[in-house]
Amino acid sequence: MCKSTNNEGKKSKFAPIIKFYHRTMSCILNIDTSTNVCSVAVSQDGGCIFEKEDHSGPNHAEQLGSFVDQAISFIDNHAIPLDAVAVSCGPGSYTGLRIGISMAKGICYGRNIKLIGVPTLEILCVPVLLQEKINEEDALLCPMLDARRMEVYAQVFDRSLKEIRPIHADIVEADTYKSYLDERPVYFFGDGAMKCKDVINHANAHFIEGIQPLAKNIFPLAEKRIAEEKFEDVAYFVPFYLKDFVAKQPRKLL
Repeated sequence: MCKSTNNEGKKSKFAPIIKFYHRTMSCILNIDTSTNVCSVAVSQDGGCIFEKEDHSGPNHAEQLGSFVDQAISFIDNHAIPLDAVAVSCGPGSYTGLRIGISMAKGICYGRNIKLIGVPTLEILCVPVLLQEKINEEDALLCPMLDARRMEVYAQVFDRSLKEIRPIHADIVEADTYKSYLDERPVYFFGDGAMKCKDVINHANAHFIEGIQPLAKNIFPLAEKRIAEEKFEDVAYFVPFYLKDFVAKQPRKLL
């Protein structure tokens, strides 16, 4: 079970983005299937009250339905009105994103509730900020998702999660982030960061291990979107792949 992160010091330190909008009094079902980890969490009024995770994947097709059933049973057994479903919307695994978003849309259709899409790279930033892993006030955050070989999906934020550089598919070389590193500390994290550690050699480069996009970290961002009434169209919402999916052509036998 999640512990509530209802901590006044952290809320004020990382305002405005990592802030819990208690006035919304929301119950949110959070889903993340953007990487090999399958995770589901239920949040209520700024705290996580239920979570399930499977790190042995990718097993999204097998695990997600069971996790969601358990989460909804928990919500219904406690007579909690479900207000919205928040889902990681990419970038990430093509198959994983499709499975997670399809599940989220189905629940929203069936219960006539709101759908919230949260970018995967923003989700990665939440534990880094809430666990106070960054000390410098002027530091930049660079969440990275592995896109195979030396390519990563990366974005640059400041500590309030204001976007400094839009998301790109970067082929990482020694000078890829030099313009930022020359100015201030940059913290790299996510499953794409560790393979870049030997390439990015700079005194201002810092690497944080063990950061994954998880459903229990979605809800601070989802609460903000509820307060801003930033919802998705359930009928037309699709994953953000960043790069188009290209199916492999079958080899000719002869």
